[in-house]
Amino acid sequence: MKTLFTNAKLIDPEAQTEGTGWLLVQNGAIAATGQGEPPQADETIDCNGLCLAPGIVDIGVKVGEPGERHKESYASAARAAAAGGVTTMAIRPDTSPAIDTPEALEFVKRRANEDSAVNVLPLAALTKGREGREMTEIGFLMDAGAVGFSDCDAVVTNTKVFQRALTYARSLGALVIAHPQEPILSAGAAVTSGKFATLRGLPSVSPMAERMGLDRDIALLEMTGARYHADQITTARALPALERAKRNGLDITAGTSIHHLTLNELDVADYRTFFKLKPPLRSEDDRLATVEALASGLIDTISSMHTPQDEESKRLPYAEAASGAVALETLLPAALRLVHAGSLTLAQLFRALALNPAKRLQLASGRLSKGAPADLMLFDPNKPFVLDRTTLLSKSKNTPFDGQRLQGKVVATYVAGKKVFG
Repeated sequence: MKTLFTNAKLIDPEAQTEGTGWLLVQNGAIAATGQGEPPQADETIDCNGLCLAPGIVDIGVKVGEPGERHKESYASAARAAAAGGVTTMAIRPDTSPAIDTPEALEFVKRRANEDSAVNVLPLAALTKGREGREMTEIGFLMDAGAVGFSDCDAVVTNTKVFQRALTYARSLGALVIAHPQEPILSAGAAVTSGKFATLRGLPSVSPMAERMGLDRDIALLEMTGARYHADQITTARALPALERAKRNGLDITAGTSIHHLTLNELDVADYRTFFKLKPPLRSEDDRLATVEALASGLIDTISSMHTPQDEESKRLPYAEAASGAVALETLLPAALRLVHAGSLTLAQLFRALALNPAKRLQLASGRLSKGAPADLMLFDPNKPFVLDRTTLLSKSKNTPFDGQRLQGKVVATYVAGKKVFG
């Protein structure tokens, strides 16, 4: 079976090009791309000039199974992902209980295979129970299918435990994903420190807490040589340390979340809890510095940091409300704000959304090259709409973009050449 996509604007993050052409899919993989006269195929899809790009590879999606299925299930997360052009989700282990044993990992894989039309790759906890005291069986968990190890926002405070875990991960070639924050300073913080936090009377944390956490982790990387990914770099102060670590040849990459790229601390306004995130939203200067670092390639990836929360945990005083927002369906239109503003090209955007995350997870997807899986998304980058959170396919509706004007709609999503949305 050969499927031909014609009259498409091909977004190639590997070649950093955007041009009209055709793409041929055969046996679930990309067989060829080109311009001019297209080859013959069993099925032809006219893209009518819309953008055809690799599907998003999203590192750091939270699904509520096990323990919080009422917030998000694999079935609902997969539907939301497909509607948002996300073809691969790397699932966080901060469930209840944590995914810290091969048995728990097998459960997650089984549920995902049963309920998900998109690719699901499980991350496993780095320490047992994400408590930072004893590392998990990294080798057994890799054998069971873990693509990386993370305690998520539970920072490993015991430096010796973290060093041992990094050393062991290095011996196995495992990827460690960490949340760079100084945990004592950031404990209980609801916003970033500054004039706004003072005026609102909210508990706050200095941006330096991120820099301090990253500095510690980089020092441990120099000791151990481990593969390391910082899940969210959100402040200007952390960027020189990241640049230095990369220049010194450490195996380090960094990501940031879509919310920290498109929102700032003032969006919290009068205690709007849907804007309470972890780490908290930063100043506009920090946001602009993060966007610039993304454009230059210093920050490698953008993720949704999809964190579903129910209404009861969000409808509380700001300092007491749960952190996090859903973003599988809003990731693309929110990210396109950066393109429409002239901060990024489409090719640069998909380098961060698809190519770099796929490379870090050692996947063949995230590109339009011959032989790559035909995980694709067809989208209209200019389609305007006003987001109504009640229409989201996620079980939880805690999005900060509710009621906002956005541009960019996914028309169709394909996984291994099979249409899963549209």
